[in-house]
Amino acid sequence: MHTLKNYHKYTSIFILLLFVAAGCKNYKAVTVKSAMVLPDTFERTTDTTNAGNTPVRSFFRDAYLLQLIDTALHANLDLQGALQRIQMAGANLKYSKSLLLPTIDFNASAGIERYGDYTMNGVGNYDTNLSPNINDKQRIPNPTPDYFIGLRSSWEIDIWGKLNNQKKAALARFLATQSGFRLITTELAAEIASQYYQLLALDLELNIIKRNIVLQENALEIVKVQKLGGRATELAVQQFEAQLAHTRGLQYTTSQQITETENQLRLLTGKFNAPVLRDTSIMTLTMPEKLKTGVPTQLLLNRPDIRQAELELTALNADIRSARAAFFPSLTLTPYAGYNAFKAAVLFNPGSAVFGIIGGLTAPLLNRSRIKSNYNYKVAEAKAALYGYQKAVISGYQEVMNSLKGMENYSKFFSYKQQEVNSLKNAVQVSNDLYLVGRASYLEVITAQRNVLDAELEMANAKKNIFLNEVSLYRALGGGWK
Repeated sequence: MHTLKNYHKYTSIFILLLFVAAGCKNYKAVTVKSAMVLPDTFERTTDTTNAGNTPVRSFFRDAYLLQLIDTALHANLDLQGALQRIQMAGANLKYSKSLLLPTIDFNASAGIERYGDYTMNGVGNYDTNLSPNINDKQRIPNPTPDYFIGLRSSWEIDIWGKLNNQKKAALARFLATQSGFRLITTELAAEIASQYYQLLALDLELNIIKRNIVLQENALEIVKVQKLGGRATELAVQQFEAQLAHTRGLQYTTSQQITETENQLRLLTGKFNAPVLRDTSIMTLTMPEKLKTGVPTQLLLNRPDIRQAELELTALNADIRSARAAFFPSLTLTPYAGYNAFKAAVLFNPGSAVFGIIGGLTAPLLNRSRIKSNYNYKVAEAKAALYGYQKAVISGYQEVMNSLKGMENYSKFFSYKQQEVNSLKNAVQVSNDLYLVGRASYLEVITAQRNVLDAELEMANAKKNIFLNEVSLYRALGGGWK
């Protein structure tokens, strides 16, 4: 009979486990990964030399620019926030590791309970107190105090890898925050360099405008004198004055742009109103050389945004495995050791020493829909992260190609614009000379002056764009933080 009862007990447990495991057959282990294949080269070259591996101090040569970058690396607020996110992820990693270990708590408790006369404990205790086999210290009072002092522990045995996968996810996210920190430093260095070159170009534009203001003021004085001599009309004077007013207006809009760019650099470097030291002109800077791009597969290792997306995908795959393990039974051991008695006077008596261990097997039944929802959520989240990772890879490749072509095309544009500016400056001089001898109209003089102003401004922007594309290419290759 006793054997038959044990048989039914173990059979019931076995059937329960089969029921739980059968419910998981539709939730097989899923690993979301990319099957993307990158192009072999950027420009039909297999040279693996990559400018992105160049440290920022070796890549940028301008001492003022490097000083701005150094200041930002110590004071930028976004960077400080990223450091704290690394600390948060590190703390979460330690917490996830601790889940694999047993908890041990010191416990001291006291309580009291009155047993009813018609309860199992009440009848049992009453009968025990009448036994001749116990002494006065062993008689159970009613109400009955309960004192315990000792250690209690709880340890979930990670049978299915749920806790271990949580630790792996936390580790991947910790590494992702480090890549996120490098991403911010990369973007920060690139943004400072871009704003710096923008500021140099605006300085040049302001100088060009001021120089043209002087030339146009001289031209206006000449036409006023000619009007007094009857060789020019009031219409000519008005046209020259309108052109001068337009150019003077450009002076103030450009000055505003300079102010805003300086303040943007102050924001990036964590300053309020410190002077922004810089080179004298963007035109004095040596033209950048063509950068080595390496091969596209190097983007997967060099670019922090791609690395961050890849690590987040790794973390989510671990989350999927952990969520799947929640379908299966969990085994928890709860050992304890200490002193337990119903009289305080005998609590520390050797006879009050107790120890034991309880093993509990828990399997989800009615809450399985919640576990299924969490599992499906993690799978969908991982697939979304996969698309984000693939987008980051494609964007990185396109950014490299755009910047490569940008440096090439703007360099050619700058060369032709230099020729145009030289020709237009000669045209201004010729038109002035012809106007003085009456062989050119004032409109031809105004047009020549306006054309050279526009061409000089376009030339300044062209050289700025060369440097901006150089910075963009350096960032696209994964440089800017080493």
